[in-house]
Amino acid sequence: MSMELLTHPHWDVFYSREDLERARRQHLEGIVTLLTWIATVDAFQHWIYTHPGHTSEERAKVWAELRRRFGGIVDWEGYEEVLGWEWHRQLHIFLYPFYYIEYGIAQLGALGIWEKAQRDRAGALEAYKRALSLGGSRPLPELFRAAGIEFDLGERSVSRAGALLRDVLL
Repeated sequence: MSMELLTHPHWDVFYSREDLERARRQHLEGIVTLLTWIATVDAFQHWIYTHPGHTSEERAKVWAELRRRFGGIVDWEGYEEVLGWEWHRQLHIFLYPFYYIEYGIAQLGALGIWEKAQRDRAGALEAYKRALSLGGSRPLPELFRAAGIEFDLGERSVSRAGALLRDVLL
């Protein structure tokens, strides 16, 4: 995810001038969509496991509420029943419970590296390579630290990532 963001300046090799900004914009908009989807999936899984014995109808209702909370401005009027079962499209819920949040953690880290690269590209790349050189030998907070970014998954970090994306997209 970091490399996707860090390569934005080089996408002109693949895209025409008129398609380049559209591709970058779609990529960044996709990150916003991904983060909201991850929040929905994670909250839904927490609800499922903290409410044993729930019914199928309760699951559909909770999913729909969470999608309305995190899912943006999509109008589901007339498709409420479909919305309630949309969670079926996320394989992780069935096979890898609570793993999907890893993508959110990775995306927040990637945004942190990208933000750093906006100020100091060479320094950000050096720190990123330093973190990569550690591979899986260190815990995640240490990998983030080696990359020169903070391991913070709270409101402050998510708000900062959202503000960064908003500023670039608006």
